Amino acid sequence: MKDQYGDIKITLPGGYVGIAEIQRGPNNFFDQQLISDLADFFIDADNSSDVRSIVLCSEGKHFCAGNDFTSSSAGADREEGARNPLYIEAVRLFHGKTPVIAAVQGAAIGGGLGLAVMADFRVVCPNSRMAANFVKLGFTPGFGLTHTLARIIGLQKANLLFLTGRRINGETAFEWGLGDIYTDNDNVREAAIELASEIAENAPLALVSMREQMRPELAEAVQAATDIEGAAQQSLQTTNDHKEGVKAVAERRPGNFTGN
Repeated sequence: MKDQYGDIKITLPGGYVGIAEIQRGPNNFFDQQLISDLADFFIDADNSSDVRSIVLCSEGKHFCAGNDFTSSSAGADREEGARNPLYIEAVRLFHGKTPVIAAVQGAAIGGGLGLAVMADFRVVCPNSRMAANFVKLGFTPGFGLTHTLARIIGLQKANLLFLTGRRINGETAFEWGLGDIYTDNDNVREAAIELASEIAENAPLALVSMREQMRPELAEAVQAATDIEGAAQQSLQTTNDHKEGVKAVAERRPGNFTGN
């Protein structure tokens, strides 16, 4: 196993825990390459006798602010009907066999929320902020969120977040079950490592079997969801409303949408 996968630093502190730190601070925007690198680490962790649980964390102010749409609209120019290559890599994450705990400081927004929801558990704190703000960008959710978010917090709450694009804090995320541990701002990573260690002390074959039973055919369901999401996003990324949404979010103002 390598100690660096692109912009992801790997640390093995012992106790069968692997720490994967995204090093694109302060916002930790992702792209296809970063998700591919993370999936490569997950595969190597699955095949390693040294890792039984993974802590996914980030340097800087935010866990992951999603995709940087001010510089790229990834997948917008792909052949019509073709799968979004970003989501092909995202689905690989869900094929992983090793439990993942996300340490969510600051923002987990859009695709960054999708990345946090991919994990088995999330540690949140007062400054955690979560949002599926896709409608404010003039298009619709991705990263499998239309399947994964409702699976955790229920259809009604997921629909509320999707249709409003509203942002919730760490306390609300914990109350809704989107966060599993609520801790101090300065203790997020340590609390995630503590949970990972508690998991990792158990029998590894039993852990893999238990996770498969609790997440049956999840990767396949996410694949089906991202096929639909990707097609909708590809269509909506060509609209004036999407251009206005990206601009409005960057300027921190409501969008002036026209339905075109």
